Amino acid sequence: MKKEIRVLDKGFVRLLDTLGGDAGVVNAARVSYAGTSKGEAKDQALIAYLLKHQHLTPFEHAVLKFHVKCPIFVARQWFRHRWASYNEVSYRYTQTAEEFYVPETWRRQDTKNKQGSLRAEGVDQAELTKVYRGALERSFEAYKALLDAGVAREMARMALPVALYTEFYWTINARSLINFLSLRADAHAQSEIQAYAEALASFFQETMPWTYAAFLKHLWKGENARFGSEREKLCASSPS
Repeated sequence: MKKEIRVLDKGFVRLLDTLGGDAGVVNAARVSYAGTSKGEAKDQALIAYLLKHQHLTPFEHAVLKFHVKCPIFVARQWFRHRWASYNEVSYRYTQTAEEFYVPETWRRQDTKNKQGSLRAEGVDQAELTKVYRGALERSFEAYKALLDAGVAREMARMALPVALYTEFYWTINARSLINFLSLRADAHAQSEIQAYAEALASFFQETMPWTYAAFLKHLWKGENARFGSEREKLCASSPS
């Protein structure tokens, strides 16, 4: 099983620990009538039934713990998902490295969707990256100059942009992870956080394959090339 997936240019998602898994969901559901596992086929069918009919509390008894490295602007979107536990590196306590996200290509603003972006045709990508890198370099130079002058880390960090990488631990139950993926793996989410959502989905699929399959088949309503392809295969193999 993979323990780390690289994301963007300098980021990653690491799976640190799990609790419960598919079996934890099954046992949590069956404890209502003092039951336990009834074998793989019936347990898998139970998970599908629970998701299909929105009986979701049993999925709160399966937990995944991650270590994430991502740009601050991605983390700020991430932290809006409040039904989880977070501990983030603090640049009040430690000095940051010069690690900024640099996109491979620049996108233009979507005129119909205020939150969206589209491929930018006919622009000088190299020149845009040059301008961007210059701004990052100047911000880090200001940060270092402030530190060298004796300014406290908690104030010097104010010179740094949201493209700076941050790291955090994230512990989340399967129900909340499903909600995160439903929103952040969708094509309408910003592409950078979509990349992290797909990495999380890979760990979800490996650690809870029955729940992941049932999620795609019965709950997934968004647009995502990978999810769509996997869902089609699942529905073709088991149309009910």
